[in-house]
Amino acid sequence: MWGPACMARPYSMDLRERAVGAVEREGLSRREAAARFGVGVSTVITWVRRFRETGSVRPGRMGGHKPRKISGEHRIWLLARCREQDFTLRGLVAELGERGLAVDYRSVWELVHAEKLTYKKRRWSPANGTAPMSRDGARNG
Repeated sequence: MWGPACMARPYSMDLRERAVGAVEREGLSRREAAARFGVGVSTVITWVRRFRETGSVRPGRMGGHKPRKISGEHRIWLLARCREQDFTLRGLVAELGERGLAVDYRSVWELVHAEKLTYKKRRWSPANGTAPMSRDGARNG
């Protein structure tokens, strides 16, 4: 199983300390300690590394605010650009890349959506106009 339910909270300090103690004091390999305590090998590797670097197995910060990538001058430029002429999201991604900011489609979409800018193509076509769709005398449907 994978997802938020699996990753809701960090492992307990007691489990962390026992696993690291098994490696540091008992001489178990990280793989053996992981099997003993029912956690992943990479988890024990991380805990031992953190213990050796900081002297603690305390977990790092979880979650938090991630600042938007399109900010400052790039944001100002993008908003002005969107208001002055038609655009596509992929086109904006490319234009930002040309200006030195590598962003993904989602980042551009989030900004355009948050600012309530429209990015739909506004070209007239028979499908959205009042022109008949069939030749004279042809059956409908």
